[in-house]
Amino acid sequence: MLKKITVFFYACALALSSQMTGSEPLTLHDCMRYAISRSTKIKIQKAVISDKRLEIRDAVLSAFTPAISASTYAYYNFGRSIDPQTNTYFNQTSFHNNYSLSAYIDLFDGLTAVNNIRISKTGLLISQSQEKQVEADICLAVMEAYYNVVYYYRLREVYENLVEDASQALSLARRQEALGVKGYADVIQMEADLADRKFDLISTENMANDQFMTLKALMFWDEAEELMVDYTLPSFVEESFDAEMITLLAMDNNPEVKMATLNVENSGRELRVAKWSLLPSITLYGGWNTSFYTYSGYHSPSYSNQFRNNMGEYVELGLTVPLYNRLKGVTNIQKKKNAYNNARLELEQKKIDIEIEVKRAIQDCEGAMTAYTQSLKKSSLQEEAFKLNQKKLEQGLISPLEFRIANNNYLKAKSDEMNSLFKYLIKQAVVKYYSGIEYINQSLL
Repeated sequence: MLKKITVFFYACALALSSQMTGSEPLTLHDCMRYAISRSTKIKIQKAVISDKRLEIRDAVLSAFTPAISASTYAYYNFGRSIDPQTNTYFNQTSFHNNYSLSAYIDLFDGLTAVNNIRISKTGLLISQSQEKQVEADICLAVMEAYYNVVYYYRLREVYENLVEDASQALSLARRQEALGVKGYADVIQMEADLADRKFDLISTENMANDQFMTLKALMFWDEAEELMVDYTLPSFVEESFDAEMITLLAMDNNPEVKMATLNVENSGRELRVAKWSLLPSITLYGGWNTSFYTYSGYHSPSYSNQFRNNMGEYVELGLTVPLYNRLKGVTNIQKKKNAYNNARLELEQKKIDIEIEVKRAIQDCEGAMTAYTQSLKKSSLQEEAFKLNQKKLEQGLISPLEFRIANNNYLKAKSDEMNSLFKYLIKQAVVKYYSGIEYINQSLL
């Protein structure tokens, strides 16, 4: 049984290792997830979130638990000193040892402690929203790079087919030249076309490699490992969007709006703390202490007796009233009031910006959808025209120059088709993101 369990976990480890080393093609979701797990920005943000949780813990402990401290000291005194029992001076060398334990807790501090708890909790929510914003930026960048990789890979396939067609056309032209059907100029033109297609293929491969490096950099991929991605073309799904509804959803779900809203809440709390800091504060103190002493030529009581007999406790209630602190409190209130007003203005501006961004995103998405629909028609017609012109070239009904024009038109149509598809997918993803669906979750739909 143990052997079977060992084999099972070993197989799981091998499967996980093969996936992470790139032996299996990674989907867009896999690339996003990997980039998030390796991103230094995310790691920094998680450290910030950890700090915010510690701040919450400190605020809670400060509000509901006392501060406790203990101290002790021991010293020898050489020369004149005071006898603790007779309160008279003597000149013998003496030894003194003291122990104390003290505690205090704020009973009323103008609700500063309670508001600090709320401020620290809101600070945690702000940091979590910042993390979501960083994740969204990473995912969008990875999506663009991923689609560029797929685009150039697919475009390279088109160029490879065109290179093969041009090679076959050149071979046919050379046979026709030998038979006297075509002239030398036609053969040279076909060779030039083949050279152009090979050059375009090499350029496309270079662009594909460049975009691949960009994707690796965004994913923090280990250069020693091979990265394989899924080159399957995404499916086209035509959608319609309600601008008003998406704007409302963006106001509720967008991390930037959340951060601006939470900043307003925190600024209001900090303003209240500044105002209440002018109120009196009440603090409860308590303590315990004991001591031991001895000096030369004197038979002092034992350590345990002195420890017990010299023991003392105290309880103290303190009231602190701020009377005059050079107007620092008034100045602080004014600063916090300005910060609160600025936070409200920033929230208002952020809502305006988001509303404009949503409308622009929907407009761009609808425009990209229309462009892609038209590119499909153009690509289909140009492909049919290319095939017809290819047959005409084989039959000698058109010149190589005319075929070159048809070839270029077909190539541009295919390029426009794929380019418009990926533009639409990115614009569509942005609109869905504003509606509350995260980029990484969109890739699973």
